[in-house]
Amino acid sequence: MKKALLLLLCTLIAVSAFAGGRKDGAAGGAVKIGVAIPSADHGWTGGIGWWANHKVDEISKASPGKYEFRVVLAATPQEQVGQVESLLQWGIQYLVILPHEAAPLTPIMKQAHDQGIKIIAVDRGIEPDNFGCIYMAGDNAQMGTLSGQWLAKTMKAEGLTNYIAIGGMPIPIDTERMGGFFPEMNKEASLVPLLGKDRYEFCDFQSQKALTLMQTYFQQYSKIDAVFCQDDDALQGVLQAIREAGRTDIKIVLGGAGSKPVYEMIMNNDPLVRATTLYHPSMIADGIQYAVDVASGAKSDSFHTASKSVPVKVPSALIDKTNVSQYYQPDSPF
Repeated sequence: MKKALLLLLCTLIAVSAFAGGRKDGAAGGAVKIGVAIPSADHGWTGGIGWWANHKVDEISKASPGKYEFRVVLAATPQEQVGQVESLLQWGIQYLVILPHEAAPLTPIMKQAHDQGIKIIAVDRGIEPDNFGCIYMAGDNAQMGTLSGQWLAKTMKAEGLTNYIAIGGMPIPIDTERMGGFFPEMNKEASLVPLLGKDRYEFCDFQSQKALTLMQTYFQQYSKIDAVFCQDDDALQGVLQAIREAGRTDIKIVLGGAGSKPVYEMIMNNDPLVRATTLYHPSMIADGIQYAVDVASGAKSDSFHTASKSVPVKVPSALIDKTNVSQYYQPDSPF
């Protein structure tokens, strides 16, 4: 009898140990994945929410019962911290997060990491960068380079000479974009930046602020050939300013990100908007897919034990009349 009880106890211990070492979700429960993103404060972040829910629905239909998702949207960094705390209480195994701001969200992300949760940070990383997670972001430098190459080539071909550059915000991604853009423009000596070499003002990625900036520039410059504003929301403000001022001198307005309205302008042969470069909110869907791939064993989770974040670049692309149909998603809000 004692031998039988001892055998049963050993068997239970072995089964418990085996279940504890299995892949996430394999012990009978669904893999829990939290997705924490900012609420929509402009078109791009609105697209983030749409693409997150779109991807969650897609995976849930393809693998019913295998994954359980919670998508939460926050208006402030403080609210997002509270939402991540709630996701931890829910018992997530993976956190896909686009931090509202890096520094305020890093402590709660570090807490999640220390609890064994695998983290995929999208678009904005961690500060300080001292624990292992995936940092997935668009290639901002490539975006700027492609923009500069296209604009320089197009202006030269059409005999255009001067331009204005408008930045988004004084943050690293803006510096990376402009750091790729200006060297390409500066290769052509005939191209003149009206604000001065490598100089630009910020519009905070907001249409209204871009409109206000352009109104100021219209008072200063009687002739502007082209405007580079690196963002498709800002582009809308630039176009509104042009219409309201009745300016006919501007021949090219180049934004960036790849929004649905800009795709439609390109498809409809808008005379001012003929191209854009990709920095698309669908990257949140790439982040969610990455978490699923790690959970299923298709990708390694070794990033979790790294001493700092592991970068994953989402390539940019130049989008014009020749390829816009490949990127256009009619159901997306952005």
